[in-house]
Order: sequence, then structure tokens, then C-alpha cells
Amino acid sequence: MAAFRWLIYALGGGMGHLTRASALARAAARQGHSVTLLINSPFAPGVPLEAVLGPGVEVLRLDAALDKRAVREVVECCLQDVRPDVFIVDTFPRGLGGELVSLLPGLRARKVLVHRDLNPAYLERFDVARAVDAFDLLLVPGEDAPLAGHARAVRTSPWLLLEAGELLPRAEARARLGVPAGDARPVVAVMGCGTHSEVEEAGTLAARLHSLLGEAARVRWLVPPGQATALPVAAEPLHVPVWPAVAVLPGVDVLVGAGGYNTVNEARATGTPFVALARPRLYDRQALRLRAEELAGSVEALLEKAVLLARRPPARGPRRYASGTGDAVALIERLRLNA
Repeated sequence: MAAFRWLIYALGGGMGHLTRASALARAAARQGHSVTLLINSPFAPGVPLEAVLGPGVEVLRLDAALDKRAVREVVECCLQDVRPDVFIVDTFPRGLGGELVSLLPGLRARKVLVHRDLNPAYLERFDVARAVDAFDLLLVPGEDAPLAGHARAVRTSPWLLLEAGELLPRAEARARLGVPAGDARPVVAVMGCGTHSEVEEAGTLAARLHSLLGEAARVRWLVPPGQATALPVAAEPLHVPVWPAVAVLPGVDVLVGAGGYNTVNEARATGTPFVALARPRLYDRQALRLRAEELAGSVEALLEKAVLLARRPPARGPRRYASGTGDAVALIERLRLNA
């Protein structure tokens, strides 16, 4: 297979775009392709992307505070410098600030859109149905999306950063979470992701769960590495910097979080009992992603569900899954070869 130059555009806040695009970049690099990953998540500076993605991926971290004009200039320079054979755009076909509208028509690379659920108001306001016509392939990674019926749309399984065989064994995962060997109490992990304020709110939730469960469980607050946050005093000893979080899920008996793409799909793939709040988002609709048994309608309901699960953790064994990134890479390779 010929090696291609890939440029992956994954601009957007939080950890969602960053982690999903990293999964694709890692899979592509493992097939010998040269990948440049363009991100602007405010969490990116502290996340050890290079160590996880390997030498085949160059990571370009944009300042999250750049305005639309500056972003356009950076993207234009990247396209000129990388001269990609394949240009992959995560979620926003027009670009985060609309800067791709004028750039895509003159781009000779094959163009791929990672298409997932979007708010209908955004679809209508920016005529997304027309914008996707600029792309040669729409990849729909593991969940329904408004334009999944498009003639050039192809579904894959959800994209996960690590394959099942790369996850830490249960004992090692519990040790990574600070649980001593021989301690058989269930581990309740509160996922700190989303916005900076939501990471801090997760710390408060962890502290409350620790108070409610006492010695019946070990509670941990998972945060992105490098996250500078004001630790609630009661949550400070619970705090564990970890990324990718999926690596430690074999050691988690109950996961508490939100309805973001990565958290939901990682919990389901690993069979981790999971309860979540549907956080409000400008583009994403988390409530649609969550199943009834996963969704809590309030913080108090979330705590109640988590405590019940922790006191009677469902039985779980090793789970096998295959990330859809392998199929996605093969589809993109085929697209390029047929150019």
C-alpha cells in the first residue's frame, strides 16, 4: 500500500474532537501513512499525544483563543506546507469558523468528512447538506447522523483510540488508579472532561460520592493530564490524571460522566457500567446518544444511580471489540487509490 500524506482537521473544544481524531491518526500512522493532526482543544497542551500516537503523527496545537481570521491563516499555511493527499475534517464541513468554504474548492486532495450527530439548527443555518457535497467521502463513526443516508456516506463501528488488547489488565488498571493490591472494593470513576468548569464539577461529584459511599468503594476523579483546575479540598486525594481514559476502564466498576462521544462509546465497548448527565452543547445532542438506563435527569439522580451500582456492581468479564478506525483507514486508502 502506498503511503499518503494525511492532514486531519479536528478543531473544537473539549476532548471529543481531539480523541476521536487521534484514534484515526494513530490507525493511519500504523499503516505507514504520514499524518499531521491539527487541533485547538484547550486541553491539548497537557495531553501526551505524541507518546500515544507514535512517530508517524505530527501534532500541531493551535491556541484555543485564536480568532476566525487567525485560524484561517493557520489552516491555509498547513495545507500549503503539508500538501496532503487526503484532507479529513472532523464534524464541521465548513470548518469551525466557516474558513473551509473558500479553501476546499481549490484543494486537490481527496476530502473526507467525519460526520456525526449535529444540532438541526446548525444544519439549517449553515446549509450543511450542501456543504458536505464538497467531500468525496462521509464517514459515520458508530452512531446515527443527519446525513448518514448521503450517497457517499459509509458507516463504521465507533472509533476508539486503543484496541481491546491494548487496555491495561484489571489489576494493572486498578494500580494505575491508586488502588492497592488486595483491595477488592469496587472502583467508581468520575470522568472529568468537557469544559474546564465541567472538569471541576466532576471533582465535586467525586467528593460527594466518596462521602456517600464511605469505605464501601474507592472513588476516583479522572482528569486530563496537565489540567490546571482548582481542586475541591475533599476531592484532591481522589484526583488521577489519565489519558487515554479507556486504558484504565478494565479496572473501573462504575463510570460516572457525561454523554460525550468518546466516554459513551468507550464505556459500552469495554462493558463498563455507566451513568451520565446529558450536558448542553451548541452542536452535539448528548441526550440522544445516551440510553435510558445510562441517563440521569439531575445531579441527585446521577449520584443515586451511581451509589446503587457501586453497592451492587454488575458482573463483568473481559470484552473484545474492534475500533472502527481500521475500516475507516481502509476506506480512505481506497478512495485515494481510486482518485
